[in-house]
Amino acid sequence: MVHASLDKRPPARKPESAGRPRVAVLLPLPFPGPFDYAVPPALADLQPGDIVSVPLGRRTETGVVWDPTPALPPEFTPPPMKPVADGRLKPVISRLDQPPLPGALRRFVDWVAAYTLSPPGMVLAMALRTAATAPVALTTGWALAEPPPELRDTPARRRVLEISRSDGPLPGAELARRAGVGTSVVRGLADAGALRAVVLKPAPPFAAPDPAHCPPTLGDGQREAAQSLRDLAGAGGFSVTLLEGVTGSGKTEIYLEAIAACLERGRQVLVLLPEIALSAQWTGRFARRFGAEPALWHSDLGPRLRRVTWHAVAEGSARVVVGARSALFLPFAELGLIIVDEEHESAFKQEDGVTYHARDMAVVRARMDHAPIILVSATPSLETLANVGAGRYRHLALTARHGGAAMPEVRTVDMRAHPPERGLFLSPLLTEAMRATMERGEQAMLFLNRRGYAPLTLCRTCGHRLQCPNCTAWLVEHRARRVITCHHCGYQEPTPPTCPSCHAEASLTPIGPGVERITEEARATFPDARLLVMASDTLPGPAATADAVAQIARREVDLVIGTQIVAKGWHFPHLTLVGVVDADLGLGGGDLRAAERTVQLLHQVAGRAGRAEAPGTVLLQSYCTEHPVMQALVSGDLASFMRQEAEQRRPGFWPPFGRLAALIVSADTPEAADATARALGGGAPRGEGLQVLGPAPAPLAILRGRHRRRLLLRARREIALQPIVREWLERVPPERGARIDVDIDPVSFL
Repeated sequence: MVHASLDKRPPARKPESAGRPRVAVLLPLPFPGPFDYAVPPALADLQPGDIVSVPLGRRTETGVVWDPTPALPPEFTPPPMKPVADGRLKPVISRLDQPPLPGALRRFVDWVAAYTLSPPGMVLAMALRTAATAPVALTTGWALAEPPPELRDTPARRRVLEISRSDGPLPGAELARRAGVGTSVVRGLADAGALRAVVLKPAPPFAAPDPAHCPPTLGDGQREAAQSLRDLAGAGGFSVTLLEGVTGSGKTEIYLEAIAACLERGRQVLVLLPEIALSAQWTGRFARRFGAEPALWHSDLGPRLRRVTWHAVAEGSARVVVGARSALFLPFAELGLIIVDEEHESAFKQEDGVTYHARDMAVVRARMDHAPIILVSATPSLETLANVGAGRYRHLALTARHGGAAMPEVRTVDMRAHPPERGLFLSPLLTEAMRATMERGEQAMLFLNRRGYAPLTLCRTCGHRLQCPNCTAWLVEHRARRVITCHHCGYQEPTPPTCPSCHAEASLTPIGPGVERITEEARATFPDARLLVMASDTLPGPAATADAVAQIARREVDLVIGTQIVAKGWHFPHLTLVGVVDADLGLGGGDLRAAERTVQLLHQVAGRAGRAEAPGTVLLQSYCTEHPVMQALVSGDLASFMRQEAEQRRPGFWPPFGRLAALIVSADTPEAADATARALGGGAPRGEGLQVLGPAPAPLAILRGRHRRRLLLRARREIALQPIVREWLERVPPERGARIDVDIDPVSFL
């Protein structure tokens, strides 16, 4: 977890009396910093944040007038760029008619770039998207001309003029509709000079949420927590609060009260969700509470809606925005509260391009905007719990479910003692529990965090395994689409009829289950049951997810089969049984967070059961029922489990008690990757409290055709990694054709 500690940014650069007036302009491109441009007399009033058009080589680029010196802690400050002589400066072409980027957002861009060791322009690119900053199309309407000309009077013309006089400027089609005439009558009046064209002020694209619309009915513990959050949001100022509550305790309703208090102050709110699919059910709950839907921000938005939303956020008319991690970089005019729901989710970590953790950067953004931030989870991350323990974060805990619902009973199914029939994957104990549940008219769920039909396909004749040609990964069979695909690079081909190696027919055998295979088994076992599969490849977007959730709520589904998408906060009141097909799945692989992630995921899945009057049951199929993760889930004592996890990491200074930086070397050839990795290892930093592990081949040693090697720098918590890594990379340049990517605070170790 990171902490921003920044002074106010210095004032904008003044024109130098001895030279030409100049400004720094940051471009959304991978340069190490902003470029200086000359200020023409017509643009003498340029200010930091203005969006401008500037020349770059032979092309024209859009950039932002930047503050000359980033206000960063000394250890984060990159070396300055060499100044350009006055005579070589190119002039700014124009200032675009766009809202300027606020100072807090500019400071945030600088901070994220410095912390992640990324080019600041690449961070700016997330805030300054071409489609978002293009002008919003203006609408033309018609108003009465003054003075009115002499006209031939007709009833149709008279009605148009009366509507114009009473209702004000209107678009031509709307004016004709209200007057009950054709658009030709409106055009005729315009040609005659009786109507004049005017630019209509666009209506706000998002209705204003009403904090008093439908206040919730809260229990005693909920009211106390809600009032605490209302007080924080109402007072403003930077603070971090963890809202921890068991599944079904009403955390969403409670933090919606903090949103209400922020809206009463006239400030904007940002809510981050780990998955776009969650937005459908969340926005429904929001609309019931506030009488209007929030603005959405995620990658599935079309260009026009993205543009309208960006401008509404910048102008302040979008009061509440719910979005994925990229919403952190929106130009909020009056940001007064940030909420990170399911803060423990690894989906908040961006792995491509600029690698950052949205939860951690949200804390930084809140500090920049002097706003409170609320981290919400039933299973908080160890990083967040460590900050609570150190007194840096406030802590509110909800220990009971809302409305008197009981927590589900969790039991393990020892697959060694109760194995499934040959070729099947569901234990008889689980299938009997499912049958009894559905006979009572209740719903059941099967969870397996693995898409497709089978994770591996091999030949019974020669032992050949179907592997991705671009990655060191097995190809996953998706039987419904009759393809095998790589879940890492997206490579896909039709399922071969014979073995590609020995050409034996009918010899390819699926190994292990995916959700498609479990669905096949469930259909055979329960032929009359109504099944629904919830996975990212069966629910392509929020609309499809909302439809699936509605089917479950209407009790049109008996059995839900899903991947991790089913763990994300859904409220299914009639679902009373959850069966986890492979509870051991996430425990291997050498990831230091493997046990923590598994207990979080399975606890979240278990929380879908018994959220209303009927009690819930959770059955965990496991081959290692004695594992601490299984014991913690059965006992419900997750706090003791997390304390044990912390004590195991503390002596070795593993996060959150130390810092990590991963250096990933990739190259077109293994020789170039090995040479660069060896050079990095030979030039590794040394010192008290530092250790470099590697180089070693990455678990995914080939990804998208590039050979990969990894090094891991580990340091005590009080040591800043950024200057160490920066100096390390300056001393060891990559081989020709190789690239070195840096991941500060890595989450994935693939």
